[in-house]
Amino acid sequence: MIRTADAYRAGLADGRRVFYRGERVKDVVADSELRVAVDHSAIAFDLSHDPQLRDLAVDVVDGEECSAFYTVPRSAADLRRRSRLIEAAARAGGGMIVLKEVGTDALLGLLRSLDGEALERARAFHRRCQRDDLAVAVAQTDVKGDRSLPPHRQADPDLYVHVVDEDADTIVVRGAKCHTSASPNCDELIVLPTRAMGPEDADYAVAFAVPVDTAGLSFYVSSYSGGERNEFEFPISSRHKMLETLTVFDDVVVPKDRVFLCREPELAGPVALSFVGYHRFTAVSYKLPLLDIIVGAATLVAEANGISRAGHVRDKLAQLIAYAETVRGLAELAATRAEVDDRGMAGPDPLTVNMAKYTFAHGFHDATAMLVDLAGGLLVTAPGGEDWNNPEIRPVLEKYFTAAVPAEERLRLMHLISDLTARDFGGYQAVLAAHAEGSLEAEKLQLLRSYDSGPAAAYARRLALI
Repeated sequence: MIRTADAYRAGLADGRRVFYRGERVKDVVADSELRVAVDHSAIAFDLSHDPQLRDLAVDVVDGEECSAFYTVPRSAADLRRRSRLIEAAARAGGGMIVLKEVGTDALLGLLRSLDGEALERARAFHRRCQRDDLAVAVAQTDVKGDRSLPPHRQADPDLYVHVVDEDADTIVVRGAKCHTSASPNCDELIVLPTRAMGPEDADYAVAFAVPVDTAGLSFYVSSYSGGERNEFEFPISSRHKMLETLTVFDDVVVPKDRVFLCREPELAGPVALSFVGYHRFTAVSYKLPLLDIIVGAATLVAEANGISRAGHVRDKLAQLIAYAETVRGLAELAATRAEVDDRGMAGPDPLTVNMAKYTFAHGFHDATAMLVDLAGGLLVTAPGGEDWNNPEIRPVLEKYFTAAVPAEERLRLMHLISDLTARDFGGYQAVLAAHAEGSLEAEKLQLLRSYDSGPAAAYARRLALI
């Protein structure tokens, strides 16, 4: 069945262990701050019931309607459709992922990288998530400790999630993952290895899925971007929020029918990379609305300030357009160059998808700097919502902040850009650009791994008469 947003919210009341600002949260839906993130994630379910998006967001499998997020891509056309669905979700979500994207990335990665009984277990879990329209989060990044040391040499063995016990039917895991997005407000959690591992790291080579209310599983929500905020000053972050957690496994018991990898270090790297391929494709797809916001806001604020005809302004707008459309073109090319494996699954071209992600991340800070330059100092000195809503103060603001457009339009634009660049949400986006879905260095490494330099080198040798 395809769930409604209300059914999704109702499913979150299960006693899960969530901590926020030093206290246990009894109900993530009832909490005034966390509810913003829940409502943001509910967009993933609204898409399936939107008449204008149903053809994109809904598939039919075995005669039953299901969310297209769970559709296994079989061709370049399927990958392009997935990209459009992720873009549509992010457009509705203020330029951010909403809920189902990352979990389905992990499922596709597992289906593409596993074999034998592990593959059958992954297929069974995928069918359950698809049938019940579940929201799945992913815990991949271990807290790592001293990064110069492999997992087995850490002073504290719990700095990477690892197997501490095993019997015929279960494994027991302990440790912690960080940067776990949307985990307090999902249904299931997939755990993946964070890196390639050697034989001595066997206990750390583990992948599995558990319900979020599993005993011993706790979520510590970051307070970053906390606090209630009004829509006038925070037009994006007052309505759209992702919860990020430290996710702790305190002797969590996992049934073996939910274990996809256990003490097989030679598979840790391939499983991790298979997820990363889909996840970076998701990244460049959901960043497209964010780039549209930057270009659109730059255009509007230049017009509002009366500077749109200045040469340096037109130059900045041209650079922003080129940046946004380069990322879009590379995202489309990553799907067009799809790699279809021997089991009929299509994955994005690793070279092009990493080019797209690198181009986005490398250019983001320059793009937001140009947007700040075009907007001006009102990003941090403009009056706020309480002033605007005061009938005695508003006439003063309307008089003195009018420019090429009325004061209200100009101030709302300033607050949109400030939310995106100068305030805590802007800082969040800046860090995401540098580190989410892989760092710049990780993307460069994958570019080098994916590019076959042989033909280019051979051509250069021929021209040099070598």
